[in-house]
Amino acid sequence: MSSSVHPGTSGSCDAIVIGAGQSGLAAAHALHRAGLAPVVLEAGPEPVGSWPHYYDSLTLFSPARYSSLPGLPFPGDPDRYPHRDEVADYLRRYATHLDVDIRTGTRVDTITATPGGYQVNAGEQTLTAPLVIAATGGFSNPYRPALPGLDAFTGQTLHVADYRRPEQFAGQHVVIVGAGNSAAQIGVELTRHARVTLATRAPVTYAPQVILGRDMHWWSTTLGFDHLPVGPYLRSTPSVPVVDDGTYRATIDAGRPGRTPMFTDIDGTRVTWPDGRTEQVDTILLATGYRPDLPYLADLGALDHHGRPRQIRGLSTSHPGLGYVGLEWQRSLASATLRGVGRDARYVVTRLLRHRTAPPAVRCCELSAAV
Repeated sequence: MSSSVHPGTSGSCDAIVIGAGQSGLAAAHALHRAGLAPVVLEAGPEPVGSWPHYYDSLTLFSPARYSSLPGLPFPGDPDRYPHRDEVADYLRRYATHLDVDIRTGTRVDTITATPGGYQVNAGEQTLTAPLVIAATGGFSNPYRPALPGLDAFTGQTLHVADYRRPEQFAGQHVVIVGAGNSAAQIGVELTRHARVTLATRAPVTYAPQVILGRDMHWWSTTLGFDHLPVGPYLRSTPSVPVVDDGTYRATIDAGRPGRTPMFTDIDGTRVTWPDGRTEQVDTILLATGYRPDLPYLADLGALDHHGRPRQIRGLSTSHPGLGYVGLEWQRSLASATLRGVGRDARYVVTRLLRHRTAPPAVRCCELSAAV
């Protein structure tokens, strides 16, 4: 169940979830299963997160059977790799299946601490709850690293968050910065329309999508890799291997796109490579990932000086009753993925309830002011 914004309302709730993408919906499911009546606040027009905004050709690297949220299997052939639009449709169905209060068009501005928990301010709505789960992902906060000469580049600089389809770059020389899945997938796609160079700090690494006739996710689930805790080494890894279906390694090794170490300088639209060569470049496309998008927590003091949440395994280390779902490397390799957020949500909710010092306020988020 979802509803549009109700201006001028206030009230007390069992729990508040911020964001209605895959992470927020998983958190709402875990809260509901624990006997609470959460309210989910979503800034966008529908409960699908960022999926409709990803590039047109995006296809999951995990089969449908491993791409479900708790309580509702992904429909169709379980061994296929769903397309972006299928995921968005699935999340719409999941939100309806949840039957919780989802308020779309409701952007959270600030959160403040109260004696019994937190006050969440969202436009003209003011809600309070003893528990808050931040699940807003990072798509709205793309990471743009400081690269040598990038500020002097007079061509077009984009992040993959802005990329939709290859035709818009026809005839250009595009440099893609990054060595992960998005860089490889977009790079190979773009070579049909443009000259493409992958600029990376280290050689691209690969992980086979199918091993001995089984998808890699079957192996990671069967052997428990998805459940392994993430240590400091993995958190500091520059990029994860490209999941290779047999296309990416062969194509990149063949120079379509070509790969080169990171450029050392830029002058206008001319890029200088480590070997001293210079080339004309039309567009630099940053496939450099995202950072948590949590501006509403800044005044609360829950973030460090880099804007990252002070948390361990999704539980705030500075504010009891505050949790997170959907952070990269939050608990395991699968965190922040469709197959991992449900497990993380159960963990966070269980521990929030275990350590809660105040009982739930008013069930079903009873409103204290007329609409």
